[in-house]
This record gives sequence, C-alpha cells and structure tokens, in this order.
Amino acid sequence: MEIKKLTNLHGEITVPGDKSISHRAVMFGSLAKGTTRITHFLEGADCLSTISCFRKMGIDIENNNGEILVHGKGLRGLSSPTDILDVGNSGTTTRLISGILAGQNFVSELTGDDSIQSRPMKRIMTPLLSMGADITSIKGNNCVPLRIAGHPLKAIHYDSPVASAQVKSCVLLAGMYSDGVTSVTEPVLSRNHTEIMLNYFGAQVTSEGTTASIVPEPSLHAREITVPGDISSAAYFIAAGLLVPGSEILLKNVGINPTRDGLLRVCKDMGADITMLNVNMDGEPTADLLVRTSSLHGTTVGGEIIPTLIDEIPMIAVMAAFAEGTTIIKDAKELKVKESDRILVMAENLSCMGADITPTDDGMIIHGGKPLHGAVIDSYLDHRVAMSFAIAGLLCDGPLSIKGGDCVKISYPEFYEDLYRLGE
Repeated sequence: MEIKKLTNLHGEITVPGDKSISHRAVMFGSLAKGTTRITHFLEGADCLSTISCFRKMGIDIENNNGEILVHGKGLRGLSSPTDILDVGNSGTTTRLISGILAGQNFVSELTGDDSIQSRPMKRIMTPLLSMGADITSIKGNNCVPLRIAGHPLKAIHYDSPVASAQVKSCVLLAGMYSDGVTSVTEPVLSRNHTEIMLNYFGAQVTSEGTTASIVPEPSLHAREITVPGDISSAAYFIAAGLLVPGSEILLKNVGINPTRDGLLRVCKDMGADITMLNVNMDGEPTADLLVRTSSLHGTTVGGEIIPTLIDEIPMIAVMAAFAEGTTIIKDAKELKVKESDRILVMAENLSCMGADITPTDDGMIIHGGKPLHGAVIDSYLDHRVAMSFAIAGLLCDGPLSIKGGDCVKISYPEFYEDLYRLGE
C-alpha cells in the first residue's frame, strides 16, 4: 500500500462501529432470550470471527445488509460446537468467549491465526482456574490453542494484576455461571463496555471504584443496540485533521466513553482544536467531533490514562513525531503483547522515516519536529500500526509504502477509501 502526501482534508466521516461493543453485542445477544437487533455493527474480520464462533454453537445470526439479528437461546442455550472455534486474529473473542465456555456443559477448543497463538492467555487462565474451570493450553505455552471442558464454577474475588477489559470481562462472564457473586478489582479502571451492556440486557452488575461485581444466573433479554462509532478508528482521522495543513473534518457519532476517551485528553494537552457537538450521554456516550488543523506540542502520557488509550498509542507516537518538543509515553508495557510488540515496531518504523525516537521498557521517548521522509514500513500485520503510518504518509516528504497494509480490514475495511475521499 503506497501513501502520498496530501493537504486540505475536508468532509464528514462516519467511522465504523466500535469493535469492542460489536463483539459484546453478538456475545450477549446469543446468551439472551429473543432476537437482538444490532445496527452500525463493525463488519471487520475480528467481529466476524465472533459471529462464526457463536454460529458453531447453535446460534442463528443473520446479516441483513449490515443489520445483525442474533436469535439468542438464553444463558444456557449454547450447544456443543460443530467444529473447533476459530477466533482468527481477535484477542477480544478469545478472552471473552473463554469465560463463557468455562461454564458450559460441553468441551470446546479455540484456535486462531499465528499472531493470536503468540499472545498471552495465562492472564485469563489464572482466574478461570481459581474458579474451578478446566482450561488448558494445548501446546503448554499458555497461549492458544486452548481446550476448555466446561462445568459449574465457583465465585471468586479476583485482584487483577493488569488493567484489562478483556480479563475483567472474562471473569465477569464466567461469574454468570458461578455459585455466588463474582468480582474483579483492577489496578486502574479499564473500559467498561461489558458492565454497561450486561446491565442493559438485564444482568446485575455493580461497579465501585475499580471493582466490578456480577450476580450469577442472570436472565438476559434481547435488546436493540446501535453501535457508536469506534474512537479507536476515529483516532486516525482526528490525527489527520490536526496535522495535515488546511484541514477540517467532522467525525459523526463517535463513542466518547470516559474509559476510552484518553486520546481526546492527550490531544487537548498537545494543543489540539477539537470541538464536541451533539453530545449524548445516554448509555454509551457519543458526540460529533469537529477537528481543525492545529500546532501540536509534546506532552507526557502515562499513569491511569493508559488503559483509556492503549490502542491509540501508535497514532499518538506518530502525532508526537510531527509535534514540536518531546513526548514521553510510559506505563504502557501492554503494548508489547498486542497484535505486535507496538513499542519496538513503532520505534523501528518511525526511525526509518528519520524520527528521533527511543524505545523504553514501558513506552517510548519521541523528540518531535524533525522533517520525516518516506520509507518502506512493515506493519507486522498489525492494523493499528498500518493505519497510523498511513497518516504519517500524508505528511512526510516522498512516498511511503506499507507492507501488509491490507490488514486494516481487521477493524476498518474501508479505511483507505475514506481517507482519500477527504483529500479529493
């Protein structure tokens, strides 16, 4: 994929539906009684993997021109899979579905692509084993493929060593099949889509500080869900609007959940001109974002804000390279266990473009403001990396090529078309 310099980006964009919310809508709709209708669902590869897994467990899921109908069978309505459950590249599918499978009355196996088979699953295996689950890593390396022999579970309180919505959600979902109230305490609060949506479906989930608790055996009922635009997908257009000269972009109906809006706070710290319009705080908060070209400066990103923007850090690193002054990103070791080691990958690729960037054990230090030039970028098949460097390619001198650039289909199949439409 070759990217060329652009100026004057203008127009409106409605980014695809939120990936995290799309996954959960299918999962919880499958466990609810009745038909759940999902609009603005993200039809990226990851979310389609979730649909495939639940179809293999007997759930009828229709796709009517982008409207997803999930014909749920209730909390205990899943049946033994007709095949091995293939999660593709989706860490969310893997970790959340494991919590559900742990409480079933059948045996299942999970597999996925090469990337997912190297990502750490001990972080969910540990709490599930303490609940009495029978879950094993088939290769003995605490990674996928996994074998899960479901049976009744016991309630626990789990002190999670990491702030991870996937870990928290896995434990809460297993807690639906346990013998008492199950709770999870995190070091800092991670995204709370699971808590919001489970309550919407009829579960009893309470949150206090960084602890979430769930009452077992909820009766879940089908709902209508409109998925907000994914702020992680909006991040690339926010950055483009801020950095590309003479630009003004309106992003429609973007999710601004406070557990996900760290990018907006960092942009403000860097001097960004972003205006929120049509703010709606019911359920999952949303707003239209008006973004105008701005002169950005360096900042420090670390501490409790990290879980609210972990997927946006590759884009923040690119923004920092084009901003004046120094940006320090710290407390972000989670970047090492994403679709790629995003610390090393961002440092390697930005260095190839002439950026002054130093990787650290938990982040990176970027001295911005240097002119950057085109290069051949290796995405390592990481969709966040590919999209971040597509924005860099709009700004650097000379063409920029992205190896494996088609991996954006994982979360944003129309990304390149939408980007170039703004430059027409």
